[in-house]
This record gives sequence, C-alpha cells and structure tokens, in this order.
Amino acid sequence: MTKYIFVTGGVSSSLGKGIFAASLAKLLQDRGFEVTIQKFDPYLNIDPGTLNPYEHGECYVTEDGAETDLDLGHYERFLNINTSQANNVTTGRIYQSVLDKERQGAFLGKTVQVIPHITDEIKRRFTLLNETKRYDFIITELGGTVGDIESLPYIEAVRQFIWDKGKENAIVCHLTLLPYLSAAKELKTKPTQHSVKLLLENGIQPDVLICRTEKEIPRDLKQKIALFCNVSENAVIQAIDKESIYDVPLDMLKEQIDLVVLDKLKIKSKQEPKLEKWKRFLSNLKNAKKEVNIAVVGKYVELQDAYKSIYESFIHAGAAKGIKVKVDSIHSKTINESNASEILAKYDGILVAPGFGERAIIGKIETIKYCRTQNVPFLGICLGMQMAVIEFARNVANLEDAHSFEMNKKTKYPVIHLMEQQKNITQKGGTMRLGAYDCSIDKNSLAFKLYKTNMISERHRHRYEFNNEYLELLTSKGLKATGINPENHLVEIVELENHPFFIGAQFHPELKSTPENPHPLFKGLVEAAWNRKNSN
Repeated sequence: MTKYIFVTGGVSSSLGKGIFAASLAKLLQDRGFEVTIQKFDPYLNIDPGTLNPYEHGECYVTEDGAETDLDLGHYERFLNINTSQANNVTTGRIYQSVLDKERQGAFLGKTVQVIPHITDEIKRRFTLLNETKRYDFIITELGGTVGDIESLPYIEAVRQFIWDKGKENAIVCHLTLLPYLSAAKELKTKPTQHSVKLLLENGIQPDVLICRTEKEIPRDLKQKIALFCNVSENAVIQAIDKESIYDVPLDMLKEQIDLVVLDKLKIKSKQEPKLEKWKRFLSNLKNAKKEVNIAVVGKYVELQDAYKSIYESFIHAGAAKGIKVKVDSIHSKTINESNASEILAKYDGILVAPGFGERAIIGKIETIKYCRTQNVPFLGICLGMQMAVIEFARNVANLEDAHSFEMNKKTKYPVIHLMEQQKNITQKGGTMRLGAYDCSIDKNSLAFKLYKTNMISERHRHRYEFNNEYLELLTSKGLKATGINPENHLVEIVELENHPFFIGAQFHPELKSTPENPHPLFKGLVEAAWNRKNSN
C-alpha cells in the first residue's frame, strides 16, 4: 500500500519545504523505494504560466508541457526523474474542476461547498499519481504557511485524508523556524510551538518537526520542543543552514529522518542509503581547482529564483568539469553600446537568459555583439537565441531594421516571427509551445560534438520562432542553423562559424540538467570559458 507524507510549513515562508521534501525523497529512493513528489499551491491561478517572475520565480516546464512551480525543478534535480502535469496542483485547478462538474450536473443539485466538494477534490488529487504508476511513497508539499486563509482547505483535506487512511499510512512533517536572538544569545522555540498549535487547532498533530536554524540545536532544546509539541524526541530534526542545497540530503541522512519516517509508517528498509553518485558530485563541486567567471545577462536578475534552473545548471556543469563557476547576474538594462566592453570584459563566458517583451532587450543585443566580435564563449537561451539572430541580421547581414515581431510588428525584416499555430490564439495561459520536442542536429556542428548524438529532445516555452524566410540569407553570411525540428522544420539551434563557442538554443536546456546528468550545452560553455581564460 502506498504511504503518504505531507510536508507543511509554519512561522515563515521560504524555509525550504521543497528542498526538504526532495531530500527526504532522495533518501527513500536510495533505500530502493519508488518515490515521487507533488506540490499543491494555494493560489487561484490555474498554473504559474502567467505569473510575474519577480513575484513567483521561474516557471518550470515539464516534459509533457505543464507550466509548474519551480519546486518541481528541485524534485527532478534531486531524484533524477521527470515530473508531469499531475505533480503540480493549484487551488485554481481544484476549483475549476469542481465548478466544471457542477455545470455538468454531477452533484445532482446539491449545494456545492468547500467541505465536502473542494476537500474531496483535493483528496482525490493526493492519490492521482498512483493511477499511472504504483509508488511506495507519495510526498506532498503544501505551499504557503499554516495559518494562511487560502491554505485552510488543504489542511482540512489532509486531516480527513489521514483519518481515512490511518496514521500508519499517512504522516505530516512540519517545517518551522527556530530564530536565533543575538541579544539573548539563544534559539527561541516559541514560534515553533505556536505553529504546531495552529495545526492542532485544525485537527492535525504533526508527526515530525523539521526545525530550520542557523545554530546547532542542543539536546535539552530538542527535548523541550518534543515535550511541548507532543512529538518524540527523535522526530525533532535539525535543519541547519548550509552553503549549498545539495548538502541537505546528507544532513538529513545524518539526522536519520528517513529512519524516523519509516518507523512511523511501519515499513522496513530495503537497503541502506549510500548516495554514492551524490557524494561524488559534492566532492567534485567542493574540490574544484579551476575557476571561471560567467555572466548571466537577463531581465529578471533582481530575484535569484527567476533564473533558478540556469544557476543550478552551472553548478552541475562545473562539478562535472572540475571547475568552480562564479556567476554574476547583470541586468540587461545596464548595458549599452558605449559600456558593453567595460562591463563584460572580465568574464570568461556569457549566457543571455530567456524572457518576454521589449524591455531591456538593447542590452541583450549589445552583449551578444560583444561576444560575437570578441570571441567570448556565448550561450543564448530562448529569447537569448532570438536576440542573437537579430544582432547578426542587423550587423552582419545588413538588415538594419531586423527585429522580432513580438517587439516591433512594423519591422521591415521580421527575422523572428509568430509561429503559425499561435496566430489565432487569444488565451495566454498554457497556450505557448510547451514541453519536449525533437531536434535533429547537423553532424558537422559544435552541438553534435557536445550532445554526441544527432537526435535530441528538449523542452520549450515560447510563441515566437526563427523566420525561415531568412534562413538562406543568414546561413550564407555565417549563422548556421544546426538544429532543426524534424516535423515542422523550425530552427532549434543556431551557431556562428569561426567562433570558439557561440550557440543559441530556442529551447530551455536548463530544465533538463541534474547533478547526475549535467546538460551538454552548459558543460560546453563552462569548458569553453576555461579554455579562453587559460589561453589568456
């Protein structure tokens, strides 16, 4: 029988429920169990696809084309598995499903209410992943913080679910904060006690407490927390701040969280967790002797989470190559023709990040021009690739007015235009070209050397595309289309001739990079950056 683990949070947001859930899942996976994780978000949006990156961070796209919460990226990176549409559920999707059923008459005229109809739909979604594959453990992370009004239906659904399944089949791990007061020179447990009290008021007794802290928790404090929160002492788990999120699974192994969970769910371990690949990755990461400086030039750099997968991909690639990658984020609005060289000269490689809209694109174009003319290793992703096409068209192919139809609908040379399938679409949410698509790679290309295969599959999220009417002209001038979708002949990869490393990808390679399988394009950029630095 599948066992269910619910991860809730209290006291404060951004405590790392997703990292904890992924770390616990990693330990259970390494013990030989089939494990998956899902995220339930309390906002009314159907999905994060239309949310501002400044407010919600990056929108993570799965293989099947779902626009999801960025925590699913952590799930995939830690477990080295693919998630799907079913792994991320929002309140908007819950209500949409219930209201659709009401319109169909499915409730036989009954009054539709939060309890039981919304909570029943939530409970149904808790188990939905088991319909496609039987799991030993399904870990469910509940977004938000206990006490939030919008979280109440989820808390009630968890209470009912545990009552239905029994405590031996479903448990709650509650993540809280133990603040350190420097004036008093001690950790304070009262916020944790109040957070647990809120859960108890809603009928849920947490089984495990994970205490985020910046200081070691002494045993007497653990005993106090256990006593006042009604949990066993071994179920008070210390989650101390770490230099890297990739240290957390090993910390949780040391705290024996997996054994505590197995004991409470009355399951015997299949094998001892060794985490050999994980430890090797961490060793490579921490013992790298070489170092490169990479600039990420983008429109949303003020928020670290807006380009989360890109930053993590550099960590994976650096560990694989034995190179420490120091990444600086630069807002593209700060770069122009007169200062590009001054700002970018110190970097060994540059990535121009994805985005939408006209704001700050001049800085991206000037950055790409600098990379092209100064032979600086360059990787452009999605909009970054499109800006590379525009820069080349303007400055090499002499199409001075070249632009993207997204930014200038009156441009004389729309080298980037709206995809044919997108022209009659008016709804914005979930209607882009999303998910995994095939790409055929030219065997005489840098991309082929990096991927070591002529057929790949990568994830997309865009409406605009390379305009094939300009393919022959731009190719004749030296910008090669080395990756093509075999079904509709859309350009997926462009490369520059006679350049050490210049690649633009219409897809998002960062979405498929993991510690155990770093992405070839990121590894290529890091290596090219080192070669440039070493030669200089």
